[in-house]
Amino acid sequence: MRPVRYFFRAAVALFIFASIASCDRLPGKPDESARWRAPTEIVDFKQLYAQSCSGCHGADGRLGAARPLNDPLYLALVDAETLRQVIAQGVPRTSMPAFARQQGGDLTDQQIQAIIDGIRSHWARSEQFAGVTLPAYRTEKDSKSADVSRGLIVYQTYCAQCHDASGRSRPKGGAIVDPRYLALVSDQSLRTTVIAGRADLEKPDWRNNISGRPMSPQEITDVVAWIASHRRGPISVAESNVFEAQNRDNRLSARVD
Repeated sequence: MRPVRYFFRAAVALFIFASIASCDRLPGKPDESARWRAPTEIVDFKQLYAQSCSGCHGADGRLGAARPLNDPLYLALVDAETLRQVIAQGVPRTSMPAFARQQGGDLTDQQIQAIIDGIRSHWARSEQFAGVTLPAYRTEKDSKSADVSRGLIVYQTYCAQCHDASGRSRPKGGAIVDPRYLALVSDQSLRTTVIAGRADLEKPDWRNNISGRPMSPQEITDVVAWIASHRRGPISVAESNVFEAQNRDNRLSARVD
């Protein structure tokens, strides 16, 4: 009888162990990926991007109010450390807020790195620019040598065909000297747009405003200085809201066209 008793006890123990082990796979119980996580524990790029970036930069990194991040040329131009600085600290006096927790934002350093890594792994295509000499993203030397008068000539040469001779009306492009627009962007943002363009809105980069005639580094610096010279003091919230509404309408028209 003793072997039978031992066998019975072993069977009961095995049944209990199996029951406990299977509790983690009960019907209706969420798997690990579906479990609730504290906001600071989320490191999935798609979720972080949707929560923190898509409202301004577009759901797929394009056709948002702000610079498209789904842009291989832009990602070839800007390095990872600059992206980290912009995301963490924001851009003062523009609509780009600081996201680092140390700056009053919601993202940890790990989450910021996850966004940077995700942007580059999803949208960077560095091999496309292997033989291209890119203008400097920003240089202190260029800012000191900027000339507003030359910038007007550069603007009329490369930009007026889309933005009008004065830069104020919109036959094809936006009103880039509108103070409401300039109040929302930095000089660096202007420079980046001149260099990288806005492929999602069919704005050419520095090589393609005029076929076969790329802009020189000095021309880029001068035209940015001319555009920025139209900036005035802070604008009201109402003015900003009107301008944003007009921009939304223009982006919707661009999608339809």
